[in-house]
Amino acid sequence: VLGMSPAEMSKVFAEWNKGDLDSFLVEITADVLGQKDPVTGKPFVDIVLDRAGQKGTGKWTIGSALDLGVPAATMAEAVFARNISALKHEREEAARVLKGPKAKAAAEKKDWVECVKNALYCSKICCYAQGFALMSGASKAREWNLKLGEISMIFRGGCIIRARFLQKIYEAYKKNPDLANLMLDPYFAGVMEKGQADWRAVVARCALEGVPVPAFASALSYFDSYRSASLPANLLQAQRDYFGSHTYERVDDYEKAANKALKGKTYHLDWTAPGRPQVMMK
Repeated sequence: VLGMSPAEMSKVFAEWNKGDLDSFLVEITADVLGQKDPVTGKPFVDIVLDRAGQKGTGKWTIGSALDLGVPAATMAEAVFARNISALKHEREEAARVLKGPKAKAAAEKKDWVECVKNALYCSKICCYAQGFALMSGASKAREWNLKLGEISMIFRGGCIIRARFLQKIYEAYKKNPDLANLMLDPYFAGVMEKGQADWRAVVARCALEGVPVPAFASALSYFDSYRSASLPANLLQAQRDYFGSHTYERVDDYEKAANKALKGKTYHLDWTAPGRPQVMMK
């Protein structure tokens, strides 16, 4: 989208690594992008085949999230991005068959670099929020009593996800050990509010120009879903009751409930009976 060379991108990542995005992964990204291939002298990243492997840690993480019922879609998309990259021969055929828009280099490059920076920071916050929510969910389910603030400091000590902003995560949990989600902390909420216009612009432009950004897009959907007091899951649950008798809760019961975090009474609509009467299940 920005039409930048690996060398140009290396300088951008190196600059980003001096601020809020300071992290091991941003640091090595700058280093990798600046590396030359010792055989051809071309940018090293252009010589590496775009077919990524994996050892299984991502799969374990996503499996745990599914088992615990914790939404971790951005981490899942990171795993699936590797999966689809592995289909190199299929993608080459698809590139010939499936037509779509072609990305155009942005004229206002400097402004868009700043937009991508903000999109990356917001998406990164969402990804860490999902990771810490997963640990919190496991801690509650298995009575581990994890100290999430202390864990953030352990990550700073030597881990590929170590980053400057782990200090902000530590401070968030120090202020509120029972914080439901990192995005609810005033600092992170402020970052998301300030950066979301750029974030949305990047995701929208990439979609219009046919550039896949699965993690950015997934993180944005997670953010929008989490901040939505009402979601269309009511239709989803009604469909589940229709085809599988999976029951549903009622809005009027929920509004009267003293503890809205607890599951309330469930009902089933007898879809095949005359008049479709409602049956209380529990």
